[in-house]
Amino acid sequence: MTTGTAGVDLGGTKIQTVVLRNRKVAGSARVSTPQTGAEDVVSVIAQTVRDAAEEADMAVEDLAAVGIGSPGRIDVATGTVSGSPHVNGFADPVPFGPMIAQALGGGPKVLVDNDVRVATLGEFKRGAGRGRRNFLGVFVGTGVGGGLVLEGKLRNGRGAAGEVGHMVARHGGRRCGCGRRGCMEAYASRHSMEATARRWADRGKKTALFAIQKEKHRPWLTSSVFAAALERKDAVAVRLIDEAVWALGTVLASVQNLLDLEAIIVGGGLGDRLGAPFVERIEREMQPHLFVPERPPELLTTELGDLGGAVGAAVRAGG
Repeated sequence: MTTGTAGVDLGGTKIQTVVLRNRKVAGSARVSTPQTGAEDVVSVIAQTVRDAAEEADMAVEDLAAVGIGSPGRIDVATGTVSGSPHVNGFADPVPFGPMIAQALGGGPKVLVDNDVRVATLGEFKRGAGRGRRNFLGVFVGTGVGGGLVLEGKLRNGRGAAGEVGHMVARHGGRRCGCGRRGCMEAYASRHSMEATARRWADRGKKTALFAIQKEKHRPWLTSSVFAAALERKDAVAVRLIDEAVWALGTVLASVQNLLDLEAIIVGGGLGDRLGAPFVERIEREMQPHLFVPERPPELLTTELGDLGGAVGAAVRAGG
C-alpha cells in the first residue's frame, strides 16, 4: 500500500529530499552534492530517498512516486537531463529518471522536472504563492532560476520558460557560466560571485570571505559564508551583494513591465539566507525602472524556505 510521495531537490551544493504524507513533510534527508559525476549523484539521491522514507516510517515500496527537481534542460517525457553547468556530469544528456528508478529497484514511478519550476509550483500550491494567479518565483542560489505562474497555471513554454537568470542585465558584461556575457546570473549567483571574489583576491583586493570559508569548513563560498562576511562588513562581500541587488532589480523591473505580475517571490540558498532585507533592497532597486511605479508587484520571501524545491518536486509527482 502506497502511503507517501518523495520529492528531491538537486542543487549544485546540496541534495534535499522529503517524503510527504497527507500533504505534510513526514521525513527528510539532506546531503552535499557529489562532485564526481552523474552515477554518484544518482546513488546518493537514492540513499536520501531511502533515509527520508525510513524517517517517515515507510519503505521505498510504500512510495507512490518520486519527483525530482534538477537544474538544466529537462525532457519530462524521458527523464533526461542535459545542459546543467552547476552539477558535475550533467552537461551532456543523462537518462536521469530511468537511472534513479533503477537505483530504487523499479518500485515507485520517477518524474523529473526543472528544479526552479517545481520550487515555484511548491510555493504556488503550499507556500507564498497560494491564491495568486500571476507571479514569478526567483531562486538565487548556485545559479539563478525562475518559474512563472500565469493565469493560475505553471508556464512551461517549450521547456525553458522562466529562465530569468539568463536575461541580460548588462550588454557585453561579465561572463556567465552559460558562456554568454552580461546575464543577470553572472552578477547574482553564488557560483559567479565566488569566481569574481577569487579574481579580485588574485588582484590584491583584501577580503575575509576565504578565511570564513575555512572557519566554517565549507568547500566553497556558501550562502552562510557570504552572510557572515556581510556581518563583518567585508568590502568585497558588500560589493558583490550590491551588484547582485542591482542585477536582480534591473532585470526584474523589465519582467514586471512585460508581464504586470501580482507578486515576485525571491528564494534560493542566498535569497532565503539573506531574507527580507535582501528582498526589500531588490524592490527599491526595481522602483525607478517600473513603467507603472504606482502599482508595483509585491515582493515576497518564500514560505517553504530550504524545503521548497523538494516539496515542489513531491507536489509535481502527485504528493
